[in-house]
Amino acid sequence: MSPATRDSDNMRKQADWMVPSDNRILELIREYGNLTPSAIEAKGGPVRQHASTRCSELAEYGLLQQVHRGLYGITEDGIAYLDEELDASELAPVEDAE
Repeated sequence: MSPATRDSDNMRKQADWMVPSDNRILELIREYGNLTPSAIEAKGGPVRQHASTRCSELAEYGLLQQVHRGLYGITEDGIAYLDEELDASELAPVEDAE
């Protein structure tokens, strides 16, 4: 990871419920398209079990959407967060996240 990327991570407005691996998960899904937790692990993200838990949480707050059982895609809010245009701490859980 380049210093510029690290600096960019620090500028993103994370919420208290977020963990550091959330950025990597969101970045991978933006780069590769819809992914399963196993695919996230295979592409250098966190292990499948952790990725699964985090994807569910990210979907609960609207940064990801569950496209199909176990398959997640990034939302417009997820892209806005990665582009530093959205403060994740202002998000509330969305209905029908699953």
